[in-house]
Amino acid sequence: MKKRGRGIGLSFYGTGYGNGFPDVSKAKVRLLEDGKVGIYVGSTEVGQGAKTVLTQIGAETLKLPVEEIVFIAEDTSLTPDAGTAAASRQTYNTGNAIRIACEKFVERLKELAKEQLNLNSVYGLKAEDGHIFLEIFPQKRISYKELSKIYKDSIIEVEGEFVAQTVMMDPETGQGAPYWPYTFNACGVELEVDTLTGQVEILKAVFAQDVGRAVNPHLVEGQMDGGFAMALGYILFEDLNIKEGKIYNDRFSRYLIPTAMDTLKVENIIVEDPESTAPYGAKGIGEPTMIPVGPAILNAIYDAIGVRVTELPVTPENLIKLIQEDNERKEEI
Repeated sequence: MKKRGRGIGLSFYGTGYGNGFPDVSKAKVRLLEDGKVGIYVGSTEVGQGAKTVLTQIGAETLKLPVEEIVFIAEDTSLTPDAGTAAASRQTYNTGNAIRIACEKFVERLKELAKEQLNLNSVYGLKAEDGHIFLEIFPQKRISYKELSKIYKDSIIEVEGEFVAQTVMMDPETGQGAPYWPYTFNACGVELEVDTLTGQVEILKAVFAQDVGRAVNPHLVEGQMDGGFAMALGYILFEDLNIKEGKIYNDRFSRYLIPTAMDTLKVENIIVEDPESTAPYGAKGIGEPTMIPVGPAILNAIYDAIGVRVTELPVTPENLIKLIQEDNERKEEI
């Protein structure tokens, strides 16, 4: 017999290392020989889209097409430390460091342009599309490429640093502000449980994720889909089968993960509520996209069959065992 159930899961997640631990990101911005702009950060790309989003943040600040930016990362001989690709912190922390560095870089170029344009002030100068020009008299302008040729024997470079605000928890009271900012999400699932086989089939899923501001909506949806699939595997499939410290499911022939046939089209809802301290309002969502999915699935299973699952994964064998134990308890009563 197949029984249908619905469940929801909610979560909130703090960005960064937290609890007063120094959370610092640095970035360098340099004028290159061809007039392009180099952005140098130590952030690591692990598939979360950091290089794309951080390049976009730099391009927005510099008012340049992304094609005019050379993004250099993961090279410790060239890049300043941007902290780890962990704690969903790169978009917020390193994005802020890049924004700060780019703003300082523009001011530096304005000073150089003032000298080359024989102006008496930087006020009224504007940077856009690879040029510095006087807003009230746009013909008075100089390009980044021209500046790079004039100052070819000098390094035109600035550095930006961002330190996240985090307060250590009081060990006596348990009070504090360990993280900032927080991101919020919600997941709803409808599923069917086959009480004869223990098979769980996800029928529908809706996922709402607070992102602050979606710098790249396609990447946001990719994170949401990935988080859902990862949680689905964690809840229903993946079992290391550890006995007395030995892992028995030590290969993919035995350690099952979801395939394309096991996933579904999730209805993703991107919630934008810009964070005032973030670069253009954007928050990091790398890890939190996984958190509410598991509770939603487990709540839906409970709604369907009235049995609470307390051990993972919910394999068909384990679920049949729980159903049988529940039936035996009811018979005893």
